[in-house]
Amino acid sequence: MSQAEPDGGTGGPQDRSTQDRSAQDWPTQDRSAQDRLTPVLRPVRAGNGFEEALEQILQVVRLGLVPGGERLPAERELAERLGISRVTLREVLKVLQDQGLVESRRGRYGGTFVRPRVDAGGEDELRRRVEKVDIEDVLRFREVLEVGAAGLCATHGLTAEQAARLREALARTQDAPLTEYRRLDTLLHLTLAELCGSPSLTAQYAAVRATVNDLLDCIPLLVRNLEHSQRQHEALVEAVLDGDVDGAREMMREHCAGTAALLRGFLA
Repeated sequence: MSQAEPDGGTGGPQDRSTQDRSAQDWPTQDRSAQDRLTPVLRPVRAGNGFEEALEQILQVVRLGLVPGGERLPAERELAERLGISRVTLREVLKVLQDQGLVESRRGRYGGTFVRPRVDAGGEDELRRRVEKVDIEDVLRFREVLEVGAAGLCATHGLTAEQAARLREALARTQDAPLTEYRRLDTLLHLTLAELCGSPSLTAQYAAVRATVNDLLDCIPLLVRNLEHSQRQHEALVEAVLDGDVDGAREMMREHCAGTAALLRGFLA
Protein backbone atom coordinates (compact mmCIF):
# COMPACT_ATOMS: atom_id res chain seq x y z
CA MET A 1 0.00 0.00 0.00
CA SER A 2 2.78 2.41 0.83
CA GLN A 3 4.82 4.22 -1.80
CA ALA A 4 8.40 5.39 -1.62
CA GLU A 5 8.70 9.16 -1.57
CA PRO A 6 10.53 10.52 -4.65
CA ASP A 7 13.89 12.09 -3.88
CA GLY A 8 14.26 15.69 -4.96
CA GLY A 9 18.05 15.68 -4.76
CA THR A 10 20.61 14.86 -7.45
CA GLY A 11 22.85 11.85 -7.52
CA GLY A 12 24.55 9.32 -9.76
CA PRO A 13 23.09 7.61 -12.83
CA GLN A 14 21.09 5.14 -10.74
CA ASP A 15 19.52 7.98 -8.71
CA ARG A 16 18.60 9.89 -11.87
CA SER A 17 17.05 6.78 -13.40
CA THR A 18 14.92 6.30 -10.28
CA GLN A 19 13.87 9.94 -10.40
CA ASP A 20 12.93 9.67 -14.08
CA ARG A 21 10.73 6.66 -13.35
CA SER A 22 9.14 8.53 -10.43
CA ALA A 23 8.44 11.50 -12.66
CA GLN A 24 6.73 9.22 -15.18
CA ASP A 25 4.64 7.73 -12.39
CA TRP A 26 3.15 11.06 -11.28
CA PRO A 27 0.56 11.35 -14.11
CA THR A 28 -0.62 7.81 -13.38
CA GLN A 29 -0.94 8.61 -9.68
CA ASP A 30 -2.85 11.80 -10.51
CA ARG A 31 -5.28 9.89 -12.75
CA SER A 32 -5.84 7.35 -9.99
CA ALA A 33 -6.55 10.15 -7.52
CA GLN A 34 -8.97 11.77 -9.98
CA ASP A 35 -10.95 8.52 -10.20
CA ARG A 36 -11.17 8.28 -6.41
CA LEU A 37 -12.28 11.89 -6.07
CA THR A 38 -15.05 11.78 -8.68
CA PRO A 39 -17.86 11.07 -6.16
CA VAL A 40 -16.91 14.07 -4.01
CA LEU A 41 -15.49 16.87 -6.16
CA ARG A 42 -18.00 18.86 -8.21
CA PRO A 43 -18.33 22.49 -9.37
CA VAL A 44 -19.30 24.81 -6.53
CA ARG A 45 -21.96 27.52 -6.57
CA ALA A 46 -20.69 31.00 -7.30
CA GLY A 47 -21.93 32.62 -4.10
CA ASN A 48 -20.15 30.24 -1.71
CA GLY A 49 -17.16 29.12 -3.76
CA PHE A 50 -14.62 29.26 -0.93
CA GLU A 51 -16.85 27.56 1.65
CA GLU A 52 -18.07 24.78 -0.65
CA ALA A 53 -14.58 24.09 -1.98
CA LEU A 54 -13.30 23.86 1.59
CA GLU A 55 -16.12 21.45 2.48
CA GLN A 56 -15.36 19.18 -0.48
CA ILE A 57 -11.59 19.02 0.04
CA LEU A 58 -12.15 18.40 3.75
CA GLN A 59 -14.32 15.43 2.76
CA VAL A 60 -11.53 14.16 0.50
CA VAL A 61 -9.13 14.23 3.46
CA ARG A 62 -11.56 12.91 6.09
CA LEU A 63 -12.74 10.05 3.89
CA GLY A 64 -9.16 9.03 3.12
CA LEU A 65 -9.71 9.35 -0.63
CA VAL A 66 -6.15 10.64 -0.79
CA PRO A 67 -4.23 8.67 1.87
CA GLY A 68 -1.77 10.25 4.25
CA GLY A 69 1.57 10.88 2.55
CA GLU A 70 0.06 11.11 -0.94
CA ARG A 71 -0.35 14.21 -3.06
CA LEU A 72 -3.57 16.00 -3.90
CA PRO A 73 -4.14 16.63 -7.61
CA ALA A 74 -2.35 19.66 -9.04
CA GLU A 75 -3.79 23.10 -8.28
CA ARG A 76 -4.91 23.64 -11.86
CA GLU A 77 -6.78 20.33 -11.92
CA LEU A 78 -8.44 20.95 -8.56
CA ALA A 79 -9.44 24.50 -9.49
CA GLU A 80 -10.98 23.33 -12.78
CA ARG A 81 -12.94 20.52 -11.14
CA LEU A 82 -14.27 22.82 -8.42
CA GLY A 83 -14.95 25.71 -10.81
CA ILE A 84 -12.95 28.22 -8.75
CA SER A 85 -9.89 30.37 -9.33
CA ARG A 86 -6.47 29.18 -8.25
CA VAL A 87 -6.35 32.16 -5.89
CA THR A 88 -9.45 30.88 -4.08
CA LEU A 89 -8.08 27.33 -4.09
CA ARG A 90 -4.85 28.50 -2.46
CA GLU A 91 -6.88 30.19 0.28
CA VAL A 92 -8.66 26.87 0.87
CA LEU A 93 -5.39 24.94 0.99
CA LYS A 94 -3.94 27.52 3.40
CA VAL A 95 -6.79 26.77 5.83
CA LEU A 96 -6.07 23.05 5.59
CA GLN A 97 -2.36 23.69 6.19
CA ASP A 98 -3.16 25.80 9.25
CA GLN A 99 -5.27 22.92 10.58
CA GLY A 100 -2.38 20.50 10.11
CA LEU A 101 -4.26 18.40 7.55
CA VAL A 102 -2.00 19.01 4.55
CA GLU A 103 1.48 20.30 3.89
CA SER A 104 3.08 22.05 0.94
CA ARG A 105 6.31 20.72 -0.56
CA ARG A 106 8.44 22.56 -3.07
CA GLY A 107 10.59 21.21 -5.86
CA ARG A 108 10.20 19.00 -8.88
CA TYR A 109 8.05 16.51 -7.01
CA GLY A 110 6.35 19.09 -4.86
CA GLY A 111 2.70 19.86 -4.35
CA THR A 112 0.14 19.66 -1.57
CA PHE A 113 0.37 16.42 0.42
CA VAL A 114 -2.11 14.99 2.91
CA ARG A 115 -0.52 14.54 6.31
CA PRO A 116 -0.84 11.12 7.99
CA ARG A 117 -3.68 10.88 10.49
CA VAL A 118 -2.83 10.73 14.16
CA ASP A 119 -4.45 8.50 16.79
CA ALA A 120 -7.90 9.94 17.50
CA GLY A 121 -7.69 9.28 21.24
CA GLY A 122 -10.14 6.50 22.17
CA GLU A 123 -13.48 6.50 23.97
CA ASP A 124 -13.09 9.89 25.66
CA GLU A 125 -12.53 11.50 22.28
CA LEU A 126 -15.49 9.57 20.85
CA ARG A 127 -17.78 11.01 23.53
CA ARG A 128 -16.43 14.49 22.88
CA ARG A 129 -17.12 14.21 19.17
CA VAL A 130 -20.58 12.73 19.71
CA GLU A 131 -21.53 15.85 21.68
CA LYS A 132 -21.27 17.81 18.43
CA VAL A 133 -23.59 15.59 16.37
CA ASP A 134 -26.95 13.87 16.70
CA ILE A 135 -25.57 10.36 16.34
CA GLU A 136 -28.95 8.66 15.92
CA ASP A 137 -29.86 11.07 13.13
CA VAL A 138 -26.51 10.49 11.43
CA LEU A 139 -26.80 6.70 11.63
CA ARG A 140 -30.40 6.64 10.37
CA PHE A 141 -29.62 8.99 7.49
CA ARG A 142 -26.63 6.86 6.56
CA GLU A 143 -28.83 3.75 6.53
CA VAL A 144 -31.43 5.40 4.30
CA LEU A 145 -28.79 6.49 1.78
CA GLU A 146 -26.87 3.20 1.77
CA VAL A 147 -29.92 0.95 1.55
CA GLY A 148 -31.30 3.16 -1.20
CA ALA A 149 -28.05 3.07 -3.18
CA ALA A 150 -27.79 -0.72 -2.92
CA GLY A 151 -31.39 -1.10 -4.04
CA LEU A 152 -30.95 1.25 -7.00
CA CYS A 153 -27.82 -0.55 -8.20
CA ALA A 154 -29.55 -3.93 -8.01
CA THR A 155 -32.74 -2.61 -9.64
CA HIS A 156 -31.18 -0.91 -12.65
CA GLY A 157 -28.17 -3.18 -13.01
CA LEU A 158 -24.56 -2.29 -13.68
CA THR A 159 -22.63 -2.21 -16.92
CA ALA A 160 -19.68 -4.57 -17.30
CA GLU A 161 -17.32 -1.69 -16.51
CA GLN A 162 -19.30 -0.66 -13.43
CA ALA A 163 -19.47 -4.26 -12.19
CA ALA A 164 -15.70 -4.52 -12.59
CA ARG A 165 -15.23 -1.34 -10.55
CA LEU A 166 -17.39 -2.72 -7.76
CA ARG A 167 -15.57 -6.06 -7.75
CA GLU A 168 -12.21 -4.27 -7.68
CA ALA A 169 -13.29 -2.11 -4.72
CA LEU A 170 -14.39 -5.27 -2.89
CA ALA A 171 -11.12 -7.06 -3.69
CA ARG A 172 -9.12 -4.20 -2.22
CA THR A 173 -10.90 -4.58 1.10
CA GLN A 174 -10.20 -8.32 1.08
CA ASP A 175 -6.46 -7.80 0.67
CA ALA A 176 -6.15 -4.74 2.91
CA PRO A 177 -3.82 -4.60 5.90
CA LEU A 178 -5.54 -3.65 9.13
CA THR A 179 -4.25 -0.08 9.01
CA GLU A 180 -5.77 0.46 5.54
CA TYR A 181 -9.06 -1.36 6.03
CA ARG A 182 -11.25 1.53 7.10
CA ARG A 183 -10.15 3.73 4.21
CA LEU A 184 -10.73 0.99 1.64
CA ASP A 185 -14.05 0.10 3.26
CA THR A 186 -15.06 3.74 2.76
CA LEU A 187 -14.03 3.58 -0.90
CA LEU A 188 -16.14 0.45 -1.44
CA HIS A 189 -19.24 2.10 0.01
CA LEU A 190 -18.57 5.32 -1.88
CA THR A 191 -18.20 3.37 -5.13
CA LEU A 192 -21.60 1.75 -4.58
CA ALA A 193 -23.15 5.16 -3.87
CA GLU A 194 -21.64 6.59 -7.04
CA LEU A 195 -22.83 3.68 -9.18
CA CYS A 196 -26.47 4.14 -8.14
CA GLY A 197 -26.75 6.99 -10.65
CA SER A 198 -27.77 9.81 -8.31
CA PRO A 199 -25.07 12.50 -7.89
CA SER A 200 -27.17 14.12 -5.15
CA LEU A 201 -27.29 10.89 -3.15
CA THR A 202 -23.55 10.41 -3.65
CA ALA A 203 -22.78 13.90 -2.36
CA GLN A 204 -25.01 13.45 0.68
CA TYR A 205 -23.47 10.05 1.38
CA ALA A 206 -19.93 11.43 1.22
CA ALA A 207 -20.85 14.06 3.80
CA VAL A 208 -22.53 11.67 6.23
CA ARG A 209 -19.79 9.06 5.82
CA ALA A 210 -17.16 11.66 6.73
CA THR A 211 -19.06 12.25 9.99
CA VAL A 212 -19.33 8.51 10.67
CA ASN A 213 -15.61 8.05 9.99
CA ASP A 214 -14.76 10.78 12.49
CA LEU A 215 -16.53 8.66 15.11
CA LEU A 216 -15.18 5.29 13.95
CA ASP A 217 -11.63 6.65 14.12
CA CYS A 218 -12.04 6.84 17.90
CA ILE A 219 -12.69 3.13 18.40
CA PRO A 220 -10.31 0.20 17.82
CA LEU A 221 -10.33 -1.99 14.75
CA LEU A 222 -11.67 -5.35 15.92
CA VAL A 223 -10.61 -8.30 13.79
CA ARG A 224 -13.77 -10.32 14.53
CA ASN A 225 -15.92 -7.36 13.51
CA LEU A 226 -13.92 -6.80 10.32
CA GLU A 227 -14.23 -10.46 9.32
CA HIS A 228 -17.99 -10.27 9.82
CA SER A 229 -18.14 -6.99 7.92
CA GLN A 230 -16.21 -8.50 5.04
CA ARG A 231 -18.63 -11.41 4.73
CA GLN A 232 -21.45 -8.88 4.56
CA HIS A 233 -19.60 -6.95 1.86
CA GLU A 234 -19.25 -10.10 -0.23
CA ALA A 235 -22.94 -10.99 0.14
CA LEU A 236 -23.94 -7.41 -0.65
CA VAL A 237 -21.89 -7.21 -3.84
CA GLU A 238 -23.16 -10.63 -4.95
CA ALA A 239 -26.78 -9.52 -4.42
CA VAL A 240 -26.23 -6.28 -6.35
CA LEU A 241 -24.58 -8.05 -9.29
CA ASP A 242 -27.32 -10.72 -9.32
CA GLY A 243 -30.04 -8.05 -9.42
CA ASP A 244 -31.43 -9.26 -6.09
CA VAL A 245 -33.02 -5.99 -4.95
CA ASP A 246 -34.49 -7.24 -1.67
CA GLY A 247 -31.32 -9.14 -0.82
CA ALA A 248 -29.10 -6.14 -1.52
CA ARG A 249 -31.26 -3.79 0.54
CA GLU A 250 -31.52 -6.21 3.46
CA MET A 251 -27.79 -6.98 3.53
CA MET A 252 -26.94 -3.28 3.49
CA ARG A 253 -29.47 -2.63 6.26
CA GLU A 254 -27.89 -5.39 8.35
CA HIS A 255 -24.40 -4.03 7.63
CA CYS A 256 -25.34 -0.49 8.73
CA ALA A 257 -26.98 -1.89 11.86
CA GLY A 258 -23.70 -3.59 12.78
CA THR A 259 -21.78 -0.33 12.60
CA ALA A 260 -24.46 1.44 14.62
CA ALA A 261 -24.36 -1.27 17.30
CA LEU A 262 -20.57 -1.00 17.53
CA LEU A 263 -20.68 2.76 18.08
CA ARG A 264 -23.50 2.53 20.60
CA GLY A 265 -21.59 -0.17 22.46
CA PHE A 266 -18.53 2.03 22.93
CA LEU A 267 -20.78 4.89 24.08
CA ALA A 268 -22.68 2.78 26.64
